[in-house]
Amino acid sequence: MHKTLIISLVSALALTLSTLIAMNEDVKPTTTEDLNAEACPEDACAIPSGEGLADTIADKVASTRTEEEWKALLTDEQYRVLRQHGTERAFRNTFWNNKETGQYACGGCGVELFDSTHKFDSGTGWPSFYDSTAPDNVGTTVDQSHGMTRTEVHCNNCGGHLGHLFPDGPKPTGQRYCINSASLAFKEKSE
Repeated sequence: MHKTLIISLVSALALTLSTLIAMNEDVKPTTTEDLNAEACPEDACAIPSGEGLADTIADKVASTRTEEEWKALLTDEQYRVLRQHGTERAFRNTFWNNKETGQYACGGCGVELFDSTHKFDSGTGWPSFYDSTAPDNVGTTVDQSHGMTRTEVHCNNCGGHLGHLFPDGPKPTGQRYCINSASLAFKEKSE
């Protein structure tokens, strides 16, 4: 019993140290193995969606672009997040701390998704919203990868992976859309 507790504590300490080291590096995790070594495992936002979800969502949402066209259109990071269901690093992304007033659209196809009035500081290091301004443009899929059940959020227009939805947000919805900056485009509201 004590041996198991000590092993668990040592493992937790090792994961904490690797997370602290990873936070000081400029390299972003690109695989599940890299992510497990670098990101905080208890934060479900930090874990990419499971393999096979892209095919499931593609069945639901018809994309008009080929993968080659997506690669040409998007940056490497956008492609990894939007098309391969990756996750960017917390606190090291464009919009996590954006305080500007405006609209957030899909970084892949440009349809409206969220408004800055629904954005809040969740403390997670990713842009978080308690509601979508265009619910028909935001779809969800159950993600049961990595030993947990989460709700993946995707663009209903192009099928791009946006992030995950959690039931721990503020009122009035109680929802937290934990969204990758790489999957968003921001249009500042004109005065």
